[in-house]
Amino acid sequence: MIADWDDAYANGPHIDGAETYPPMWQQRAAAFRHELAERAELDMPYGEGARNRYDLFRPAGPATGLAMFVHGGYWRAFDKSTWSHLARGAVDRGWAVAIPSYTLAPEARIADITAEIGQAISVVAERVDGPVHLAGHSAGGHLVSRMLCRNAPLSDALRKRIAHVVSISGLHDLRPLLNLEMNADLKLDVAEAAQESPVLQYPVLNARMTCWAGSNERPEFLRQNDLLASIWGGLGVDTATVHADGKHHFDVIGDLEDAASDLTRCFTP
Repeated sequence: MIADWDDAYANGPHIDGAETYPPMWQQRAAAFRHELAERAELDMPYGEGARNRYDLFRPAGPATGLAMFVHGGYWRAFDKSTWSHLARGAVDRGWAVAIPSYTLAPEARIADITAEIGQAISVVAERVDGPVHLAGHSAGGHLVSRMLCRNAPLSDALRKRIAHVVSISGLHDLRPLLNLEMNADLKLDVAEAAQESPVLQYPVLNARMTCWAGSNERPEFLRQNDLLASIWGGLGVDTATVHADGKHHFDVIGDLEDAASDLTRCFTP
């Protein structure tokens, strides 16, 4: 039984040196953008909102397909500029990688953010041929998982191009968040929490889904990770569950920088 809901979903207080991660991410992201300047298309629009922008990093040769990474931050924090370096592994494997920003809560509700990510994928996929692979971290894991739901804001043609989705430390059942103080910003109600929870939605046919989390994640994140794979596996989805040994919520995504890592090869085989 959970006695303290806010603590159950808090990551930073349970990670040594948590405060060092955001500045490190920013530094590595800026360095990567500088390194790939000739193959980067930065701050491109996908919608009308001020934060409806994406960065696209292209490989040295023809792209195998489109890979998109959607950032986390509980739908309330960060933007694309913090995560550019996480495109490195997939770019080195020959994929074009897009990283979008999106409108944050409380300015946008989670359902609005879901619609924005669908729009971002739709716009970028028109510019890159081939299969589409999606990965997202934490709240971003929720957003990419929503793209495999039958009520996702995607065309049938684009839906068929999505070959694999990797939810990294994803939040797949939003109902517990109704109990958190942060819901003052998220403004979730019972109806939206159900609509936006992938575990409560029917997945599309022929979907492939990997739920990936660090073995040292908070118990609720491990439960959320395993829950989606279990439920969707029972609905005919090709699912896999991974607990990355020794990783926690902040360092589990770092392997996306390495083209040879298990996470990058799962995301972009």
